[in-house]
Amino acid sequence: MDLAIGPLDLPAHVDEALAVQAVAFGLGPDEVAVRRQIVLRHMTSPGARAFGATTPEGRLIGFVYGMPNDRTHWWSTVVQPYLRAQSNEYWLDDSFVITELHVHPAFQNRGAGRALITTITDTATEPRSILSALDTESPARALYRSLGYHDLARRVLFPSAPRPYAVMGAPLPLLRR
Repeated sequence: MDLAIGPLDLPAHVDEALAVQAVAFGLGPDEVAVRRQIVLRHMTSPGARAFGATTPEGRLIGFVYGMPNDRTHWWSTVVQPYLRAQSNEYWLDDSFVITELHVHPAFQNRGAGRALITTITDTATEPRSILSALDTESPARALYRSLGYHDLARRVLFPSAPRPYAVMGAPLPLLRR
């Protein structure tokens, strides 16, 4: 598949991106509305950036966004005790967080997710990257492991999330095939 990976003006394309996330992650309209506000707020953070994967016709089929970690952000405050319990709290310092990475299911397993995450982390000046993913064996977690991510904490519970997450970290640059 011939996909273009490049910078994405996420605030201008937030609805298009969240439509991809809704299909990929099974979100309902209420969850999308909440996430829309979160994405728009995140994109005002210093160093926040996004990349998209588009078809030759210009259809957005995947996106990633992230930012340098800030311990005062909600995500960091939730995962910090779990990381501390595993002696991995230092991963919160000087790290680049992959906040969201989603590829439309019809385009998964074709390299788009790998291209998106390696492209965004290649722009990071931090020595490491962290992210959270559902704490289950999945193609996403296999992708992250193939790039050098490893589990820093498991069974992480986010308020209102029905399933536990794993926090994963990798030194930068990420591994290549």
